[in-house]
Amino acid sequence: MASIQLRKETGTLIIDFYFFGKRCREQTALTDTPANRKRLGKVLTRIEEEISLGTFNYRQFFPSSKNAAKFDQVAPDVAIGVSAQAVSSLGEAVQNPTPLFKDFADTWFGEKSVEWRTSHQKTVRDDLDKRLVPRFGDQAVGSITKADILAFRADLAKAQARGKQQTLSNPRINKILNPLRQILCEAADRFDFRTPYQNIKQLKVKRTDVDPFSLEEVKKIIASVRIDFKQYFTVRFFTGMRTGEVHGLKWKYVDFERRLLMVRETIVDNEEGLPKTDSSLRDIQMSQMVHDALKIQETGTRHLSEYVFCNSEGKPLDYKNVTNRVWRPLLRHLGLKVRRPYQCRHTAATLWLGSGENPEWIARQLGHTTTEMLFRVYSRYVPNLTRRDGSAFERLLTAVIGDGEKQLTTSAK
Repeated sequence: MASIQLRKETGTLIIDFYFFGKRCREQTALTDTPANRKRLGKVLTRIEEEISLGTFNYRQFFPSSKNAAKFDQVAPDVAIGVSAQAVSSLGEAVQNPTPLFKDFADTWFGEKSVEWRTSHQKTVRDDLDKRLVPRFGDQAVGSITKADILAFRADLAKAQARGKQQTLSNPRINKILNPLRQILCEAADRFDFRTPYQNIKQLKVKRTDVDPFSLEEVKKIIASVRIDFKQYFTVRFFTGMRTGEVHGLKWKYVDFERRLLMVRETIVDNEEGLPKTDSSLRDIQMSQMVHDALKIQETGTRHLSEYVFCNSEGKPLDYKNVTNRVWRPLLRHLGLKVRRPYQCRHTAATLWLGSGENPEWIARQLGHTTTEMLFRVYSRYVPNLTRRDGSAFERLLTAVIGDGEKQLTTSAK
């Protein structure tokens, strides 16, 4: 879209428009006043009209411009009356050539992947190889249009999700399109063309309510789970750690003296890496129940592995194995709604809120930089908040799960 812009260095106005796919910026001597903007607006309207009719003569409007020579070949005597197809071909001749999408996508991936975790690199590479490159790979990156993107998005909405009966969800489609948007915007910036992704919004995503367990359900789960996973789920339910953080927890990050769990590494897809965000690098305060559970765990695995929770070979736990062989069968056995283990994290957050802990303290325990997400996700669990530390949560645990705490203490001895 054509526009009038201000050049800050000189305080004068610039005409900005596109001609045959080429961005053109022409300097004027006019200062930035309402009258001058109105005057240039009329000129710009005339330019756009003549461009649409194929009668625009660049040199006639801007005789001293360096761009004029580039467009002399499409002066009005050539352009008047030409078909849309002819205009398109002329535009391609004038426009700077751009690389194929598949080639530029590889360049972009190589430059950006150093910023990402290994798991995210795999996800993006997979979407490039299986979806984006097959669709756009042989097109010049500068020739991809908004219509191409919208058609691709429509096709994704009809595609079947892997391993499921339903089609791809809106969040999944947005994740697939995100690299496409970044690639096209980066190419547009480097090769000076207008990104076709302009004004394409992400698909709406329904708000997903958290589905935490009640304290009574937590008590039932911990009491019923097989003995070698009792401490594992105690830590998960009462620290708010993410799955990868629990699986990546090493004994060197457990400070019994200061009662802290230091989140410094994660395990995702069986590979070690850094936590999700910078704020995820945090120290979590141990409640008495977590402290006692880790003391019991120490007697079982510290001599076997550097990892707090490991298999019989001393290797980190496998997420899918724990979920399919321990977690889901247990919930079905107890008659509880089957949920992802990640709900353990949500449970910790809601229990802290329910006990009246200070929101800022809770946010730090969860690895959030602010309390915004806390109130947005868990708003209905927020009572009158007056506490500033973990003492209220300690009293709640002692009152409701006192017996379980005694059992853990006895077992530790």
